[in-house]
Amino acid sequence: MNHGQALIDHNRAAWDRQASEVREWSRPVDAETIAAAREGRWQVHLTPRALPLDWLGDVRGRRILCLASAGGQQAPVLAAAGAEVTVFDLSDGQLAQDRAVADRDGLSLRTVQGDMRDLQAFASDSFDVVFHPISNLYVPDVRPVWAECRRVLARDGLLMASFYNPVVFVAARDAQLSEQGLIRPQYAIPYSDLEDLEPAAREAKLARGEALTFGHSLGDLIAGQLDAGFVIDRFMEDWQPQPRFLIDRYLPTFLATRARRIG
Repeated sequence: MNHGQALIDHNRAAWDRQASEVREWSRPVDAETIAAAREGRWQVHLTPRALPLDWLGDVRGRRILCLASAGGQQAPVLAAAGAEVTVFDLSDGQLAQDRAVADRDGLSLRTVQGDMRDLQAFASDSFDVVFHPISNLYVPDVRPVWAECRRVLARDGLLMASFYNPVVFVAARDAQLSEQGLIRPQYAIPYSDLEDLEPAAREAKLARGEALTFGHSLGDLIAGQLDAGFVIDRFMEDWQPQPRFLIDRYLPTFLATRARRIG
């Protein structure tokens, strides 16, 4: 498998499967949540804890692109709160969850399927906000994502993004070490399931139908936004509520930024 169409097809199928099984990030919000959002009581997430309300402010009438943020969770809430919402995701199964909530609760939102590195479906200056929760670990290069976000945002538009601290990709995946409370560095950053994971482990992951992941450097995640033409004005760390890796117990491994398009 390479970084091209085969990778896209595999990760799309992996997320279609998650949507069909209604897993954690594919579980649509209920009607009560939508009703509350219509009354002005709502919250969305870039990380496990709710996003501070002053990051987004009043969304009524704002054009928001939920970028790789499908699953029936974020976009319907923002639409119910009064935003003009478009959802873009690789997985049509994930997008179907948003459409289902929209149909159930009479919401207006648009869904578009595609690769987050290519937003040519949208004209330049099309949105006031790009809302991009943790998802760019599924592409091998994050810088094209930032460039496309800048292009589709209007002047002074906001990019809200979250991603993992790359430290989560460094340690050996060894259950015995974890049981001993030991972390053994094994992988350098940037990390790639395709290039760095041992062949047997990679083949097992493919056989299980799991999405392939990439660990980007802070240079690409943070400086990449600056280089694309953004100024970061908010930053947040958050803890993993259900630690998967030993490192999750020792530092907050979720990072989130709010950046404003300049020029």
